[in-house]
Amino acid sequence: MNILVLFGSPRKDGNTWQITEPFIKEAEALGADVRTHFLYDKNIIGCTSCRGCQENWDEPACVIKDDMTEVFDDAVWADMIVLSTPIYSWFCTAPMKAVLDRLMYGMNKFYGENKGPTLFKGKSMAIITTCGYKPEKGADVFEEAIKRYCKHVTAEYKGMFAERFLGYKTVFMTEEKELHAKEFARVLIKG
Repeated sequence: MNILVLFGSPRKDGNTWQITEPFIKEAEALGADVRTHFLYDKNIIGCTSCRGCQENWDEPACVIKDDMTEVFDDAVWADMIVLSTPIYSWFCTAPMKAVLDRLMYGMNKFYGENKGPTLFKGKSMAIITTCGYKPEKGADVFEEAIKRYCKHVTAEYKGMFAERFLGYKTVFMTEEKELHAKEFARVLIKG
């Protein structure tokens, strides 16, 4: 299985990475090929809805030339796309949102004059997230958005792994959270 992890936190050693890293290691131990993009390291601007991507049905073909080209290449390669992001104001971070918008149009060829295919066919998506509220009140809006996103692009939504951060004077990572991350990888890969 080919897994693309889109990492949307500005901190490469923060809470979200602390639960993403054991997920990745477990997925690799189970035989998955995993590629990770640190979105805050990339120059990715938001979609301008120009629909230039709709003229080529064989590839994402976005007319904006930035680091999204690398993400598109790996999105086409992937069987599963994992969105790893902290929750900011009940939603993903800004770079993650820009990527989701660009994937929506670049990978779906039914927004132009003629209705074409989706390049999401046969793919699945999952979420890894951290939030300050209980996940059912902190990450629920983002999860619902991704469920609708998947339905629209005909990708299979595989679920969400969320852990709560209790505050800046607390230790976030525990053995239990690491076990949860590894179990999420096993569930996604083995079913």
